[in-house]
Amino acid sequence: MVTLAEMAVEVLTTADGRQKTALGRAHAATWFAARAAGTPLPVGQAKPPDFPARPDRPELLSPRDVPRRKPGSPEGRIALLHAVAHIELNAVDLHWDIIARFTGQPMPPGFYDDWVRAADEEAKHFNLMCDCLEALGSHYGALPAHSGMWRAAEDTAHDLLARLAVVPMVLEARGLDVTPGMIDIFRKARNESAVAALETIYAEEVAHVAYGSKWFNWLCGRDGSDPKDVFHALVRRYFHSTLKPPFNVEKRAEAGLPPDFYWPLTEEAD
Repeated sequence: MVTLAEMAVEVLTTADGRQKTALGRAHAATWFAARAAGTPLPVGQAKPPDFPARPDRPELLSPRDVPRRKPGSPEGRIALLHAVAHIELNAVDLHWDIIARFTGQPMPPGFYDDWVRAADEEAKHFNLMCDCLEALGSHYGALPAHSGMWRAAEDTAHDLLARLAVVPMVLEARGLDVTPGMIDIFRKARNESAVAALETIYAEEVAHVAYGSKWFNWLCGRDGSDPKDVFHALVRRYFHSTLKPPFNVEKRAEAGLPPDFYWPLTEEAD
């Protein structure tokens, strides 16, 4: 019988974005169908790759070398959609990676349900962005992209708490801060399909941040440690920057992130 961890590695080792997301969505459907039938698949164990398979394009550049384009221009809006598509494809891999990489640490079934669901939704988000790009005469891979997005996975590959702190509770939470501004850009451009796609992403990303917060607090509670103190220590250790306001306080609170978690991280620790 195939295991969830084996399915995760299969996704991680598929290079093409559309194929990766189609496979991930099929595996998610298989996982939830088995759960609904009362015959859940075993989580199992499998060795994920250090770096997920990627298509030949986009060219991956250092963050400082990625060209900056004004979002008010048609070219700038295409670049913005391309950047979001790249983020979403990385998120697909990050969520399948958290499933496969930490199977040595026993977790409740709900942990796997949450991250399979998140990975499935990230696949949907990637395809929505690809559809928007293609409607504008472009495609994913047409522009260079940020090479540093997998660094958080590499830095936290040994520590589940650190992974939860840095990926959903910092990086994905940042998406809650910036997505409303992106929606406004495309609304002003009267691109209703992009607005609808970004509104879907915005609504569903709240849950992904909430999954991180929920399981971070669960692990801290199991260990008898203070979640806020542990969060601050891990982010200062593994996130290579300070957090940047303004923050979407309402959506962060909805996702289980109170201000005293993130505001102290806007300044360097003494």
